[in-house]
Amino acid sequence: MFNAFFKARPRLRAALFGLAICAPSLVVGVNAALAQAAPASAAFVSDRLSVEVEGHGPDVILIPGFGSSREVWRATADRLKATHRVHLVQLAGFAGEPWSHDDGPFVQPVVDELDRYVRTQGLARPALVGHSMGSLIGLVLAQQHPEALGRLMSVDSLPFFGALRGPQVTVEAMRPAAEQTVSSILALSDDAFRAAQVGSAQGMTRDPALRERLVDWTTGSDRRAMGAAMRDVLLTDARPGLAAMRLPVTVLYAADADGGAPAAQADQVWTSQYEPLPGAKLIRIDGSRHFIMADQPQRFAEALDAFLAD
Repeated sequence: MFNAFFKARPRLRAALFGLAICAPSLVVGVNAALAQAAPASAAFVSDRLSVEVEGHGPDVILIPGFGSSREVWRATADRLKATHRVHLVQLAGFAGEPWSHDDGPFVQPVVDELDRYVRTQGLARPALVGHSMGSLIGLVLAQQHPEALGRLMSVDSLPFFGALRGPQVTVEAMRPAAEQTVSSILALSDDAFRAAQVGSAQGMTRDPALRERLVDWTTGSDRRAMGAAMRDVLLTDARPGLAAMRLPVTVLYAADADGGAPAAQADQVWTSQYEPLPGAKLIRIDGSRHFIMADQPQRFAEALDAFLAD
């Protein structure tokens, strides 16, 4: 189904969602950390997300993408916790986390809970780093609650994934495709679902070990949560709110001549979608697929450090 959906930009398919979703034609630890976690982690209870807290210093919130575990950020958190207080978010329904909301809305309740987390834990305009869907959630949070965040880093994400079908596409025009995608997610047998994830993970990252973990995370996710999340991702258009945003935003996006998004195509897509955002800093990371932090860890670390130091 996404083969048709993205046929205008076929080589970008694998790079645009946190994990490949389900049909074959679709592209889609606490331990010592808890022992030294800040009180904020223990005090906050939510059925939409959980948060591990590590380290001391300025606050940084890390949000994984579609179907992913917070463990995708573990290396980043381990590096940052000497100088920052790191808040590792896990979204409910993904990577073995429980889900109790059937097929209801996903993105807005998470935005509401993140805003509550920032307020109740006394975070003073933290930095937020989101991968894929995690970045879309961050964009919506920044637009609805401008006081919540101090800065935002978007890692290989777009404000409206539906526009990949064409610049004229609207949310309403996307609705049939979104519902068909949800139906496909729910309809596959477990074996077919896993086979699709194995194939799709090849396009998500160049790292064989991470590919195996991606498959484990998605096959361990609640498919009702995946369907609800994908519906919201396809039907959320954060572009109208970009012009009014005033916080610093850094946008990392991937290009890979060997099986990923071609550089010229990636430049065009990301530049056009983020053009309305004042002062947005766009950085292309070559030699990377969707999981930039795994495929180009040194370049990602350098970009993240510069983002946090600005």
